[in-house]
Amino acid sequence: VITDAAITRKVVVQALASIAISSCRGNSESSELMEEVAILKGSNCRAKGAAPGFKVAVLGASGGIGQPLSLLMKMNPLVSVLHLYDVVNTPGVTADISHMNTGAVVRGFLGQPQLESALTGMDLVIIPAGIPRKPGMTRDDLFNINAGIVRTLCEGIAKCCPNAIVNVISNPVNSTVPIAAEVFKKAGTYDPKRLLGVTTLDVVRANTFVGEVLGLDPRDVNVPVVGGHAGVTILPLLSQVNPPCSFTSEEISYLTSRIQNGGTEVVEAKAGAGSATLSMAYAAAKFADACLRGLRGDAGIVECSYIASQVTELPFFASKVRLGRSGVEEVLPLGPLNEFERAGLEKAKGELAESIHKGVAFANK
Repeated sequence: VITDAAITRKVVVQALASIAISSCRGNSESSELMEEVAILKGSNCRAKGAAPGFKVAVLGASGGIGQPLSLLMKMNPLVSVLHLYDVVNTPGVTADISHMNTGAVVRGFLGQPQLESALTGMDLVIIPAGIPRKPGMTRDDLFNINAGIVRTLCEGIAKCCPNAIVNVISNPVNSTVPIAAEVFKKAGTYDPKRLLGVTTLDVVRANTFVGEVLGLDPRDVNVPVVGGHAGVTILPLLSQVNPPCSFTSEEISYLTSRIQNGGTEVVEAKAGAGSATLSMAYAAAKFADACLRGLRGDAGIVECSYIASQVTELPFFASKVRLGRSGVEEVLPLGPLNEFERAGLEKAKGELAESIHKGVAFANK
Protein backbone atom coordinates (compact mmCIF):
# COMPACT_ATOMS: atom_id res chain seq x y z
CA VAL A 1 0.00 0.00 0.00
CA ILE A 2 1.40 3.38 -1.01
CA THR A 3 0.31 6.15 1.35
CA ASP A 4 -0.25 9.81 0.49
CA ALA A 5 2.78 10.68 2.60
CA ALA A 6 4.96 8.26 0.62
CA ILE A 7 3.76 9.76 -2.65
CA THR A 8 4.48 13.26 -1.37
CA ARG A 9 8.00 12.27 -0.31
CA LYS A 10 8.63 10.68 -3.70
CA VAL A 11 7.47 13.82 -5.53
CA VAL A 12 9.71 16.03 -3.38
CA VAL A 13 12.76 13.81 -3.94
CA GLN A 14 12.14 13.71 -7.70
CA ALA A 15 11.69 17.48 -7.81
CA LEU A 16 14.90 18.08 -5.86
CA ALA A 17 16.77 15.75 -8.18
CA SER A 18 15.37 17.65 -11.17
CA ILE A 19 16.55 20.93 -9.66
CA ALA A 20 20.08 19.57 -9.36
CA ILE A 21 20.03 18.59 -13.05
CA SER A 22 18.31 21.74 -14.27
CA SER A 23 20.78 24.01 -12.51
CA CYS A 24 23.08 23.24 -15.43
CA ARG A 25 20.36 24.26 -17.91
CA GLY A 26 19.51 27.71 -16.61
CA ASN A 27 18.06 29.60 -13.73
CA SER A 28 14.48 29.96 -14.99
CA GLU A 29 13.72 26.24 -15.08
CA SER A 30 15.35 25.78 -11.70
CA SER A 31 13.23 28.57 -10.20
CA GLU A 32 10.02 27.01 -11.49
CA LEU A 33 10.90 23.67 -9.90
CA MET A 34 11.83 25.37 -6.61
CA GLU A 35 8.36 26.93 -6.55
CA GLU A 36 6.83 23.46 -7.02
CA VAL A 37 8.81 22.13 -4.05
CA ALA A 38 7.88 25.15 -1.93
CA ILE A 39 4.23 24.27 -2.39
CA LEU A 40 4.92 20.89 -0.79
CA LYS A 41 7.00 22.17 2.11
CA GLY A 42 6.15 23.04 5.71
CA SER A 43 2.65 23.91 6.77
CA ASN A 44 1.22 23.28 3.30
CA CYS A 45 1.84 19.58 3.72
CA ARG A 46 0.28 19.37 7.17
CA ALA A 47 -2.00 22.38 7.34
CA LYS A 48 -4.68 20.54 9.30
CA GLY A 49 -2.36 18.90 11.83
CA ALA A 50 -0.31 15.74 11.72
CA ALA A 51 -2.37 13.65 14.08
CA PRO A 52 -5.86 13.50 15.52
CA GLY A 53 -6.10 15.58 18.65
CA PHE A 54 -6.97 18.99 20.01
CA LYS A 55 -6.14 22.54 18.99
CA VAL A 56 -4.41 24.47 21.77
CA ALA A 57 -3.38 28.14 21.99
CA VAL A 58 -0.83 29.56 24.42
CA LEU A 59 -1.31 33.31 24.91
CA GLY A 60 1.92 34.80 26.22
CA ALA A 61 4.06 32.12 24.60
CA SER A 62 7.31 34.12 24.59
CA GLY A 63 7.46 34.75 28.33
CA GLY A 64 9.18 33.00 31.18
CA ILE A 65 6.25 30.63 31.70
CA GLY A 66 5.07 30.66 28.10
CA GLN A 67 8.22 29.26 26.51
CA PRO A 68 8.65 26.13 28.66
CA LEU A 69 4.87 25.67 28.67
CA SER A 70 4.81 25.78 24.86
CA LEU A 71 7.64 23.23 24.80
CA LEU A 72 5.70 20.88 27.07
CA MET A 73 2.47 21.28 25.07
CA LYS A 74 4.39 20.46 21.87
CA MET A 75 5.37 17.20 23.58
CA ASN A 76 1.77 16.32 24.49
CA PRO A 77 0.43 13.60 22.16
CA LEU A 78 -3.14 14.90 22.59
CA VAL A 79 -2.24 18.19 20.86
CA SER A 80 -2.53 18.24 17.06
CA VAL A 81 -2.24 22.00 16.46
CA LEU A 82 -0.40 24.42 18.76
CA HIS A 83 -0.83 28.18 18.30
CA LEU A 84 1.72 30.43 20.01
CA TYR A 85 0.73 34.07 20.53
CA ASP A 86 2.55 36.99 22.10
CA VAL A 87 3.24 40.67 21.46
CA VAL A 88 7.01 40.04 21.08
CA ASN A 89 9.41 37.31 19.94
CA THR A 90 6.86 34.75 18.79
CA PRO A 91 8.50 34.04 15.40
CA GLY A 92 11.70 32.87 17.10
CA VAL A 93 9.95 30.78 19.74
CA THR A 94 7.75 29.23 17.07
CA ALA A 95 10.68 28.39 14.78
CA ASP A 96 12.59 26.82 17.67
CA ILE A 97 9.74 24.68 19.00
CA SER A 98 8.52 23.72 15.52
CA HIS A 99 11.73 21.73 14.93
CA MET A 100 10.75 19.19 17.59
CA ASN A 101 9.76 15.89 15.97
CA THR A 102 6.43 15.50 17.76
CA GLY A 103 2.98 15.33 16.19
CA ALA A 104 1.66 18.84 16.88
CA VAL A 105 1.89 21.41 14.10
CA VAL A 106 3.08 24.76 15.50
CA ARG A 107 2.07 28.19 14.21
CA GLY A 108 3.14 31.56 15.60
CA PHE A 109 1.16 34.79 15.87
CA LEU A 110 2.64 38.20 16.68
CA GLY A 111 0.81 41.18 18.12
CA GLN A 112 -2.77 42.31 18.56
CA PRO A 113 -3.68 42.24 14.82
CA GLN A 114 -3.03 38.47 14.77
CA LEU A 115 -4.85 37.60 18.01
CA GLU A 116 -8.08 36.56 16.31
CA SER A 117 -6.23 34.28 13.88
CA ALA A 118 -4.42 32.70 16.83
CA LEU A 119 -7.70 31.94 18.60
CA THR A 120 -10.02 30.81 15.81
CA GLY A 121 -11.08 27.19 16.22
CA MET A 122 -9.19 26.47 19.45
CA ASP A 123 -10.35 23.74 21.87
CA LEU A 124 -8.17 24.87 24.79
CA VAL A 125 -6.69 28.31 25.47
CA ILE A 126 -3.98 28.72 28.11
CA ILE A 127 -3.18 32.24 29.35
CA PRO A 128 0.22 32.77 31.03
CA ALA A 129 0.46 36.32 29.59
CA GLY A 130 1.49 39.22 31.81
CA ILE A 131 4.42 40.55 33.77
CA PRO A 132 6.13 38.34 36.37
CA ARG A 133 6.39 39.05 40.07
CA LYS A 134 9.65 40.62 41.24
CA PRO A 135 11.24 40.83 44.71
CA GLY A 136 9.12 42.94 47.04
CA MET A 137 6.05 42.72 44.79
CA THR A 138 2.80 41.18 45.92
CA ARG A 139 0.40 39.62 43.44
CA ASP A 140 -1.78 42.69 43.85
CA ASP A 141 1.09 44.88 42.64
CA LEU A 142 0.72 43.09 39.32
CA PHE A 143 -2.97 43.78 39.14
CA ASN A 144 -3.42 46.81 36.92
CA ILE A 145 -1.13 45.59 34.13
CA ASN A 146 -2.13 41.94 34.08
CA ALA A 147 -5.84 42.68 34.55
CA GLY A 148 -5.87 44.74 31.36
CA ILE A 149 -4.01 42.04 29.43
CA VAL A 150 -6.41 39.30 30.54
CA ARG A 151 -9.43 41.44 29.66
CA THR A 152 -8.15 42.03 26.12
CA LEU A 153 -7.31 38.38 25.53
CA CYS A 154 -10.67 37.19 26.85
CA GLU A 155 -12.48 39.60 24.53
CA GLY A 156 -10.71 37.81 21.67
CA ILE A 157 -11.66 34.39 23.07
CA ALA A 158 -15.32 35.41 23.36
CA LYS A 159 -15.31 36.42 19.70
CA CYS A 160 -13.23 33.65 18.09
CA CYS A 161 -13.53 30.48 20.21
CA PRO A 162 -16.37 30.99 22.70
CA ASN A 163 -16.67 27.24 23.36
CA ALA A 164 -13.00 26.71 24.24
CA ILE A 165 -11.84 25.59 27.67
CA VAL A 166 -9.90 28.54 29.15
CA ASN A 167 -7.03 28.01 31.64
CA VAL A 168 -6.05 31.26 33.39
CA ILE A 169 -2.53 31.43 34.81
CA SER A 170 -1.95 35.21 34.78
CA ASN A 171 -1.65 36.56 38.32
CA PRO A 172 -3.38 37.51 40.49
CA VAL A 173 -5.55 34.49 39.59
CA ASN A 174 -7.92 35.30 42.46
CA SER A 175 -8.87 38.46 40.48
CA THR A 176 -8.14 37.59 36.84
CA VAL A 177 -10.60 34.68 36.73
CA PRO A 178 -13.47 36.95 37.87
CA ILE A 179 -12.35 39.49 35.24
CA ALA A 180 -12.52 36.81 32.54
CA ALA A 181 -15.97 35.77 33.74
CA GLU A 182 -17.25 39.35 33.48
CA VAL A 183 -15.85 39.74 29.96
CA PHE A 184 -17.58 36.53 28.85
CA LYS A 185 -20.84 37.59 30.52
CA LYS A 186 -20.82 40.88 28.61
CA ALA A 187 -20.22 38.98 25.36
CA GLY A 188 -23.00 36.50 26.13
CA THR A 189 -20.61 33.52 25.98
CA TYR A 190 -19.99 32.79 29.67
CA ASP A 191 -19.98 29.12 30.62
CA PRO A 192 -18.62 28.69 34.16
CA LYS A 193 -17.73 25.08 33.43
CA ARG A 194 -15.21 26.20 30.80
CA LEU A 195 -13.33 28.87 32.78
CA LEU A 196 -10.68 27.48 35.12
CA GLY A 197 -8.02 29.22 37.17
CA VAL A 198 -4.82 27.17 37.32
CA THR A 199 -3.83 26.48 40.94
CA THR A 200 -2.00 23.24 40.17
CA LEU A 201 1.35 24.68 41.22
CA ASP A 202 0.08 24.85 44.81
CA VAL A 203 -0.81 21.14 44.63
CA VAL A 204 2.53 20.29 43.00
CA ARG A 205 4.39 22.13 45.76
CA ALA A 206 2.25 20.55 48.47
CA ASN A 207 2.92 17.06 47.10
CA THR A 208 6.66 17.77 46.90
CA PHE A 209 7.03 19.30 50.37
CA VAL A 210 4.87 16.64 52.05
CA GLY A 211 6.84 13.93 50.23
CA GLU A 212 10.06 15.40 51.63
CA VAL A 213 8.74 15.40 55.20
CA LEU A 214 7.35 11.85 54.96
CA GLY A 215 10.21 10.40 52.90
CA LEU A 216 7.86 9.49 50.03
CA ASP A 217 8.08 9.86 46.27
CA PRO A 218 6.06 13.07 45.63
CA ARG A 219 4.40 11.37 42.65
CA ASP A 220 2.73 9.04 45.16
CA VAL A 221 1.41 11.91 47.30
CA ASN A 222 -1.86 13.79 46.71
CA VAL A 223 -2.67 16.85 48.80
CA PRO A 224 -5.90 18.75 48.06
CA VAL A 225 -5.26 22.51 48.05
CA VAL A 226 -8.34 24.74 48.21
CA GLY A 227 -9.23 28.42 48.49
CA GLY A 228 -7.28 30.59 46.07
CA HIS A 229 -3.83 31.15 44.61
CA ALA A 230 -2.09 33.74 46.80
CA GLY A 231 -0.70 33.73 50.33
CA VAL A 232 -3.20 32.80 53.03
CA THR A 233 -5.88 32.01 50.42
CA ILE A 234 -3.83 28.89 49.60
CA LEU A 235 -5.16 26.26 52.01
CA PRO A 236 -3.58 22.79 51.88
CA LEU A 237 -5.88 20.19 53.45
CA LEU A 238 -3.18 18.14 55.14
CA SER A 239 -5.80 16.13 57.01
CA GLN A 240 -6.88 14.69 53.64
CA VAL A 241 -3.43 13.69 52.35
CA ASN A 242 -3.31 10.49 50.35
CA PRO A 243 -1.76 8.13 51.41
CA PRO A 244 -3.34 8.80 54.83
CA CYS A 245 -0.84 9.98 57.43
CA SER A 246 -0.61 12.18 60.49
CA PHE A 247 1.54 15.25 61.15
CA THR A 248 2.71 16.97 64.29
CA SER A 249 1.44 20.51 64.88
CA GLU A 250 4.94 21.78 64.03
CA GLU A 251 4.91 19.91 60.72
CA ILE A 252 1.46 21.25 59.87
CA SER A 253 2.56 24.82 60.59
CA TYR A 254 5.81 24.41 58.60
CA LEU A 255 4.18 22.74 55.60
CA THR A 256 1.25 25.16 55.41
CA SER A 257 3.53 28.19 55.56
CA ARG A 258 5.96 26.80 52.97
CA ILE A 259 3.16 25.87 50.55
CA GLN A 260 1.57 29.31 50.93
CA ASN A 261 4.89 31.08 50.41
CA GLY A 262 6.39 28.82 47.73
CA GLY A 263 6.23 31.56 45.12
CA THR A 264 8.04 34.03 47.36
CA GLU A 265 10.70 31.38 48.07
CA VAL A 266 11.50 31.18 44.34
CA VAL A 267 11.33 34.95 43.74
CA GLU A 268 13.84 35.56 46.54
CA ALA A 269 16.11 32.71 45.43
CA LYS A 270 16.22 34.13 41.89
CA ALA A 271 17.18 37.52 43.37
CA GLY A 272 15.52 39.67 40.76
CA ALA A 273 16.05 37.30 37.85
CA GLY A 274 12.45 36.10 37.70
CA SER A 275 9.69 34.23 39.46
CA ALA A 276 8.47 30.61 39.48
CA THR A 277 8.42 30.03 35.73
CA LEU A 278 9.66 26.48 35.24
CA SER A 279 7.63 24.80 37.99
CA MET A 280 4.62 26.90 36.92
CA ALA A 281 5.01 25.73 33.31
CA TYR A 282 5.19 22.12 34.52
CA ALA A 283 2.06 22.56 36.65
CA ALA A 284 0.19 24.33 33.84
CA ALA A 285 1.08 21.59 31.36
CA LYS A 286 -0.04 18.97 33.87
CA PHE A 287 -3.40 20.71 34.32
CA ALA A 288 -3.82 21.29 30.57
CA ASP A 289 -3.21 17.59 29.97
CA ALA A 290 -5.95 16.77 32.50
CA CYS A 291 -8.34 19.11 30.65
CA LEU A 292 -7.49 17.48 27.32
CA ARG A 293 -8.02 14.00 28.74
CA GLY A 294 -11.37 15.19 30.04
CA LEU A 295 -12.25 16.55 26.59
CA ARG A 296 -11.30 13.17 25.13
CA GLY A 297 -13.81 11.53 27.46
CA ASP A 298 -11.47 9.87 29.96
CA ALA A 299 -13.18 9.03 33.25
CA GLY A 300 -12.10 9.94 36.77
CA ILE A 301 -10.06 13.07 35.99
CA VAL A 302 -9.97 15.02 39.28
CA GLU A 303 -7.85 18.14 39.80
CA CYS A 304 -7.96 21.24 41.98
CA SER A 305 -8.94 24.48 40.21
CA TYR A 306 -10.18 28.00 40.97
CA ILE A 307 -13.66 28.18 39.48
CA ALA A 308 -17.17 29.58 39.83
CA SER A 309 -18.36 27.63 42.85
CA GLN A 310 -21.08 27.13 45.43
CA VAL A 311 -18.82 25.24 47.84
CA THR A 312 -18.71 28.40 50.00
CA GLU A 313 -20.66 31.65 49.95
CA LEU A 314 -18.01 33.15 47.65
CA PRO A 315 -18.67 33.21 43.88
CA PHE A 316 -15.22 31.76 43.11
CA PHE A 317 -13.24 29.20 45.07
CA ALA A 318 -10.56 26.59 44.41
CA SER A 319 -11.43 23.00 45.22
CA LYS A 320 -11.37 19.54 43.68
CA VAL A 321 -13.30 19.23 40.42
CA ARG A 322 -14.06 16.39 38.04
CA LEU A 323 -13.15 17.24 34.45
CA GLY A 324 -14.91 15.97 31.36
CA ARG A 325 -16.04 16.79 27.83
CA SER A 326 -17.68 20.06 28.90
CA GLY A 327 -14.89 21.20 31.22
CA VAL A 328 -15.88 21.10 34.91
CA GLU A 329 -18.50 18.35 35.18
CA GLU A 330 -18.67 18.25 38.98
CA VAL A 331 -17.44 20.42 41.85
CA LEU A 332 -16.53 18.14 44.73
CA PRO A 333 -17.25 19.08 48.37
CA LEU A 334 -14.44 20.17 50.68
CA GLY A 335 -14.83 17.14 52.92
CA PRO A 336 -14.14 17.13 56.66
CA LEU A 337 -11.77 19.86 57.91
CA ASN A 338 -9.87 19.87 61.19
CA GLU A 339 -9.79 22.90 63.49
CA PHE A 340 -6.59 24.31 61.98
CA GLU A 341 -8.06 24.07 58.48
CA ARG A 342 -11.39 25.63 59.51
CA ALA A 343 -9.52 28.63 60.92
CA GLY A 344 -7.44 28.83 57.73
CA LEU A 345 -10.59 28.70 55.62
CA GLU A 346 -12.06 31.76 57.35
CA LYS A 347 -8.81 33.71 56.77
CA ALA A 348 -8.75 32.62 53.12
CA LYS A 349 -12.36 33.64 52.52
CA GLY A 350 -11.80 37.16 53.87
CA GLU A 351 -8.93 37.88 51.50
CA LEU A 352 -10.56 36.07 48.57
CA ALA A 353 -13.70 38.18 48.84
CA GLU A 354 -11.62 41.35 48.42
CA SER A 355 -9.72 39.96 45.42
CA ILE A 356 -12.90 38.80 43.68
CA HIS A 357 -14.56 42.20 44.22
CA LYS A 358 -11.47 43.94 42.86
CA GLY A 359 -11.57 41.86 39.67
CA VAL A 360 -15.29 42.35 39.09
CA ALA A 361 -14.99 46.09 39.70
CA PHE A 362 -12.12 46.37 37.22
CA ALA A 363 -14.03 44.52 34.51
CA ASN A 364 -17.11 46.70 34.96
CA LYS A 365 -15.52 50.13 35.24
